[in-house]
Amino acid sequence: MTKSNVVPFRKPRKTRGGRGRDHAPGRPRGSLQSSRLRRSTALLCATIVAVGGWLAYLGVDTLPSLVTLAKTPVTDSLSAAFSICGDSHRANCVVDGDTFWFNGQKIRIADIDTPELSQPSCEAEQAKGEAAKSRLLVLLNAGKFSLVAGSRDEDKYGRKLRTLTRAGRSLGDKLIEEGLARRWHGGRHGWCD
Repeated sequence: MTKSNVVPFRKPRKTRGGRGRDHAPGRPRGSLQSSRLRRSTALLCATIVAVGGWLAYLGVDTLPSLVTLAKTPVTDSLSAAFSICGDSHRANCVVDGDTFWFNGQKIRIADIDTPELSQPSCEAEQAKGEAAKSRLLVLLNAGKFSLVAGSRDEDKYGRKLRTLTRAGRSLGDKLIEEGLARRWHGGRHGWCD
């Protein structure tokens, strides 16, 4: 009988601590852990790409609305009788289209920008600013509302930065729809043609 070059099959030996299952012959130790790490990294990258695509499709402008929605109280509970601010004591009054006093505290509506009234650049800005101020007065007096805090509590002038909502909807969005305000992006832009 001739000898052949056949090696009999043997099962790999199990080692202490159950490590034999994680270590396959021909694969370096720890490669299962690095494989899991690669899968986790790939999942994280896919999530980042998906969120980036979502933001590119819907736009970054949707984020403030989503944040407002997440922080909006269940029921509106604030109200007051508002008037236009004068030179006297300011408790509950409207300064302009995006600033008002409520219970003696000055509030800047955080999600919008309206035309300037203190130093308008043209007659069109003055007229639109007056319209925004009048409309904000009507909206504030139309019923109960909520003031929702955002990522910053107040601006450099000491005004409280709040999103003004009613029934979970930003009243700033209402002013934007009516052409009396713009979405706030961190800088003022002129209102003159």
